[in-house]
Amino acid sequence: MGAERGYAPNVGGKRREDDELCAVVLAAGRGTRLRPLTSVLPKALCPVGNVALVDLALASVRPFAADVAVNVHHLSAAVVDHLSRDRPEVHVSDETDRLLGSAGALGRLKPWIDGRAVLVRNSDAYLTGSLTELVEGWDGQRPRLLGRRGRPPPTSGTSSTSEPAFCPPTSSPAWRSGPPGLYDLVWRPHWERGEIEFVMTTGEFVDCGTPRDYLRANLVASGGRSVIGAGARVLGSVVRTVVWPGGEVAADEVLHDCIRVGRDLTVDAR
Repeated sequence: MGAERGYAPNVGGKRREDDELCAVVLAAGRGTRLRPLTSVLPKALCPVGNVALVDLALASVRPFAADVAVNVHHLSAAVVDHLSRDRPEVHVSDETDRLLGSAGALGRLKPWIDGRAVLVRNSDAYLTGSLTELVEGWDGQRPRLLGRRGRPPPTSGTSSTSEPAFCPPTSSPAWRSGPPGLYDLVWRPHWERGEIEFVMTTGEFVDCGTPRDYLRANLVASGGRSVIGAGARVLGSVVRTVVWPGGEVAADEVLHDCIRVGRDLTVDAR
């Protein structure tokens, strides 16, 4: 890993134990590739294993962060209502007026971050492993990415990163409330200097960007079985299928590798 251009081995100096770490969960994306599911719910509230993706992300950062913020944009009222009801301690950064991207999200949160080290988690990434490897030993200066072996580094033009979680440098002066994105502001300059630390995840990672991958994440969570939500009525046959809470499958229906929402919306995930 250390021999690859742009990657540094995980040997950074440790942060002091009294350094405070905060976390930002990115949950503002429109989820266009996941439509029509994201026409019903924002991607952050789509359930995996009957738990909303944003709740899974929050649970993964909670052991490490003193405070947590979530940014919202698409169908923001639903996410805000969910958080205010179930996670009232979470700080909400409302981007309803304008989707800012990951760099802009951090820029808007700069007063809240207040100089602390930041752990950033993409809410649409289903991750079974812990973030311990990402956080332990991080010196707060080199950007650090949690990824999978064989995946390429962030590429030119990306406003964010598809990795499930990352730690941007604490002292970055580049965060701002608009373009360009994190690639131009953080990843590229540090990559060119060989200063990015890449930590391999020990667990499963599924980017829930498409119906096929969203189904795969649910099957990972369930051990390959169909996932039936609370209050769903399944009278027919389901194989490798997700039935959302309150969904219905009629007695004469056979569903295979798909997602059922309500009575009538069936999304093919093959």
